[in-house]
Amino acid sequence: MEKIITPVKGTREFYPYEMAVRNWIYQNIRYVSELFGYAEYDGPFLESIDLYAAKSGEELVKEQSFVFPDRGGNLITLRPELTPSLARMVAQRQRQLIYPLRWWSFGPFWRYEKPQKGRTREFFQWNIDLIGTHTPEADAELIAIAAEFLKQIDLTPEKVKIFVNDRQLMDLKLSEIGIDSSLLKNALKIIDRRDKMRSDSWKEFALELGLTEEQFSELSKILANKELYKESPNLVKVFSTLENMGIKEYVEYDPMIVRGLDYYTGIVFEARDVGKRSRAILGGGRYDNLVNDLGGDPLTGIGFAMGDVVLPIILDEYKLLPAMIINPAIILVTIFDAETTSTSVSTASELRKAGIPVQLFPEAAKLGKQFKFADRNGIRYAVVIGPDEIKEGIVQVKDMQTREQVTVKSKDLISYFKGLLAV
Repeated sequence: MEKIITPVKGTREFYPYEMAVRNWIYQNIRYVSELFGYAEYDGPFLESIDLYAAKSGEELVKEQSFVFPDRGGNLITLRPELTPSLARMVAQRQRQLIYPLRWWSFGPFWRYEKPQKGRTREFFQWNIDLIGTHTPEADAELIAIAAEFLKQIDLTPEKVKIFVNDRQLMDLKLSEIGIDSSLLKNALKIIDRRDKMRSDSWKEFALELGLTEEQFSELSKILANKELYKESPNLVKVFSTLENMGIKEYVEYDPMIVRGLDYYTGIVFEARDVGKRSRAILGGGRYDNLVNDLGGDPLTGIGFAMGDVVLPIILDEYKLLPAMIINPAIILVTIFDAETTSTSVSTASELRKAGIPVQLFPEAAKLGKQFKFADRNGIRYAVVIGPDEIKEGIVQVKDMQTREQVTVKSKDLISYFKGLLAV
């Protein structure tokens, strides 16, 4: 027996159940996105690495991107995120678009990370952005969309919270303790790693990146101050707007939320599992310079992204994943014997023409075997057409859940099933 070739490390295989989960997530994403009036779009799966080199940060470009030369020698990457593509797309047609833009997308992305639970190298991601307005109400709207999605899939505030901060506030507080622009990027990296490291290792990491003992002590006080948001008029207004929107219970201030990407300039936020403080379910923030940096005129934006890997794990832990419909067929048309095959084939075809999902058993076999097949595949009804039924112009319909069997006239079969499905 030849050795089975295994999939590429970190990629994913979507068997019917996993595909059903992915589609369920997508359906909820679409519902919530459209509820707030956002239009669906997408960008290229392949991009020039130069698109990310300027603004996304060195770690994403040098360590996490799948980069390869094309035949012309240009460095190409499988897209690791979508916001730079979005900014470029907007810059290309900036004077033709109507603002503010409300766009969303759901598609595949790739990052060269160490595969582990909740992290793969290939993932699907929801991206949603509001471009062309810079108000606290706009910031609140994106946070509200995230909260509405969590509510839609029954993740209550007791299970998941959205933690919010303001990068402008953090820049100000860091400058007050002597952290200038040359050290700012390292300081944000230090903050971003706080809940991923032990206290002693985190301090050592901070000192290695250039903080003094005094700066580290002052930084620790800043990160412990849960009332710091009151010094940011923007944050105060965002929280009051969220209260008016009826979802303030989902939101909490957290000075440790800074987000790792370089292009964030204002409000930043992440949704996390409250109980286990797992990796972020979703995260995003305001970016005011990205469109300008990619060749367009200055244009502000705010958005967030959510991958499809962590979310099902959390939903499964809380037993919130609904039963998935794997098989779309609700009827199995059986084949009694060779002589009746043509009638079974035509019956299945007529049902499909009426818009009813049907499977036809592929060969004549004992009815018990065909019923077992229907049972194991979650097919609700089995239609039996034997020689006697053909002679009398009837069919037998068996309900695989209740085990009840009824006789239906062949000419009434479509209306019979439409009546059942309408209930």
